[in-house]
This record gives sequence, C-alpha cells and structure tokens, in this order.
Amino acid sequence: MTILVTGSTGRVGRHVVDQLVNRGADVRVLVRDPSKASFPANVSVVQGEMLDIESLRSAFAGVSTLFLLNAVAADEYTQALIVLNIARDAGVKRVVYLSVMNADRFVNVPHFAVKSGAEQMLKAMDFSATILRPAYFIENDIMVKDVILNHSLYPMPIGSKGVAMVDTLDIAEVAAIELIRRDQAAGNLPIETINLVGPDTLTGPAVADIWTKVLGRSVAYGGDDPTAFQQNLENFMPKWMAYEMRVMAERFVSDGMVPEDGDVERLVKLVGRPLHSYREFAAGLAG
Repeated sequence: MTILVTGSTGRVGRHVVDQLVNRGADVRVLVRDPSKASFPANVSVVQGEMLDIESLRSAFAGVSTLFLLNAVAADEYTQALIVLNIARDAGVKRVVYLSVMNADRFVNVPHFAVKSGAEQMLKAMDFSATILRPAYFIENDIMVKDVILNHSLYPMPIGSKGVAMVDTLDIAEVAAIELIRRDQAAGNLPIETINLVGPDTLTGPAVADIWTKVLGRSVAYGGDDPTAFQQNLENFMPKWMAYEMRVMAERFVSDGMVPEDGDVERLVKLVGRPLHSYREFAAGLAG
C-alpha cells in the first residue's frame, strides 16, 4: 500500500514524509525537480506538477492513499480539483487533505475559499477523507524573527480575539496518523474533519509578552493595522499574494481563529503527548 505525498518539500510536507517513513509506510512523493529534493533512501520520488496530467497519472499508479497539500498559488483551486479528479480516475479514494481552520467562514480570503471548495468536492464525490484544518502556523513567525530580535517589536497583526497557533510538527504527526489509519482500514472510512490547534490561543499582545519573557526585555505588539504587514510582504512575494495575506490578517483581527471545545484534548490524545507551544518556538528561535 503506497501513500502519495504532495507538497513534500515544504514546511509541513517534509515532516509528513519523515513521520510516515518512521512509521514504516511505503511513501511516494511528487516533486517538480527531483535533483533539488532530499528524502530518505526508501522514499520513491516522482517528477511532476499539479497541472501536468500525464505525470499525475504516473504518480498515482499503484497508490492507495493521498496526502493533498496545495501551496498558495493563483491557480490553487484548479490544482486541487485536478489532482482529486486524477486520484478518483486512478481509483484512489482515501485522502488526507490539508485545508485551513475557518475555511467555510473566511470566504473572502482566496486560499480559504479554495480549500472550502476542495472540501466540498471531497464530500460530494464520496471520498474517504480526513480534512485537516490547521490554525495559524507558529513557524510563520520565522519571517519576522529579525524584527522581533533587532527592533523589539512583534509585527504580525493577529488582533485581540485570539489565534490558536499550531506547530507544523504537530500538523505533520496528525497527518501521518490519519494517512496510515485510512490506508490500513479494511474499508473506506467516513469523512472526518479535525481542527489542528496549539495548546494556547494567543492574541498579539500575548505573543509580544511571550517574547518579552524569553528575551528578558520589553517587546511591543505592532498593532492591528495590516498596512505595514502588507507592504513588507510585497518585498518578497507577488502583490496579489501580499494583499491576500492582508485580508487574512483582517479576519484574524475581526474574528480570531479560536478552537472549538475539545480540540486540544482530542489532539493530545491522538499524538499521545503535549502539543508544542509558541513559547517553545520562541525560546528555540532566540537561541
């Protein structure tokens, strides 16, 4: 039984591959350029892209279960639906899909709306799927490390409603557990949705306070206005994507990203250990 992993070179995907290998799974990865990818020797590498139909068909040959991770892109929705159609054509109905928390509510945020649409396809076309809905990635804050350390400012406009920041290692472990559970099941299991959250729901001022304690000096919260955030992102990503991130930040401020009752306890039981915290991340980043 072979598990195909897409997005395998990214922050989540590479950890999913490692988790699956450590659990003895037969793993295949789809990558654009195999010469730039580094995986354990027993991982099968297939060259291909999400919109290359023939390479997708080759990648799905002999596959039993799919981990579908789509990066934010202008054609992300088309990618997701094409991959699911090719999977279905190949007889692959067992899927773990990396969506996003509040996908069905934050519909003005393009990549949230995309993931909501893909969720609907999974349900309407009778896939046996686990839909993983992660909150804000803790590791997103790596990109503001220099601002925090050099200017004593936490600049991410996440607001005061609270965001349940989650570690990518926790995301990957739950993904691997669900992939193997579905892959080894005697029959197709019903669709299930799991919110992926961290142990703490944090506001902007609360994150700044964590950094204050970790660094031993005052760190301020930059406030809820996403204008500077967008302008900074435009330095290293397309303007449409920077604008999309701004819209997402506005929803963090207006709505938050708060777990449902029992989410944390469910995840702790699933992985069998405490979830990684933002404070651990900050301490590690500070060195």
